[in-house]
Amino acid sequence: MSSLRTSRTRLVGTATTVVLAALSLTACNDGTGVHAERVVAATDPAPNSPAANAPSAASTAEAKPATGTATGTPRSAVTTPASKATAAAGKPVTCEGSNTKTVAAPLNRPVNHMLLTVTNTGSRTCYLYSYPAVRFGEAQSVPPVIEDSQPQAVVTLAPGESGYASVNLSATDGSGADGHTVNSLTVYFHGRSGNESVGTGAHPPLPAKGVYVDDSLKVTYWQQSMDDAVNW
Repeated sequence: MSSLRTSRTRLVGTATTVVLAALSLTACNDGTGVHAERVVAATDPAPNSPAANAPSAASTAEAKPATGTATGTPRSAVTTPASKATAAAGKPVTCEGSNTKTVAAPLNRPVNHMLLTVTNTGSRTCYLYSYPAVRFGEAQSVPPVIEDSQPQAVVTLAPGESGYASVNLSATDGSGADGHTVNSLTVYFHGRSGNESVGTGAHPPLPAKGVYVDDSLKVTYWQQSMDDAVNW
């Protein structure tokens, strides 16, 4: 038993001497002491451990394709303001023959009335000022407007929208004078002041048999809705 204990004591002593020698060698080689040895042991995994076989963060970053750099929309492409030319193209204009289409349709009710429908065929909003200056056949003057039909605001037509006015063709009780049938109609448009004619006129076709008019002929102001136009 005594010899066994002596062997174990010698073995432990030998192992301790080896460890101390290794530590002394490290201190002599890099001048950083035991602390450097422990750092190496903590950061470098064993060759066959899972951590040693895993790819490093640097290699993973190199292998992973970059995202969001080629497919992203540049901020300047999203926030680029409209050019002055585009802004100018959007300014409203005056409705007239070249940017509208006018249709004239006789009405059954009220009798002796005709509905004028003006549709904006342009690319910009247009203002339909005042009332239609209509000329039937070879008339030398245009009929008066019904003052009470004036709307509160200027009729505004976005592209594709329509405005309306009605024409009282003749007296329903036969009291009108100078009655006759006409086969042609020209509609002129007013500008902002309401006194002058602007642009080109419209020439909506009339029924083949023409329409009957007398000296009681008058028109309404342009209206935003058909119902407002036919109320007069």
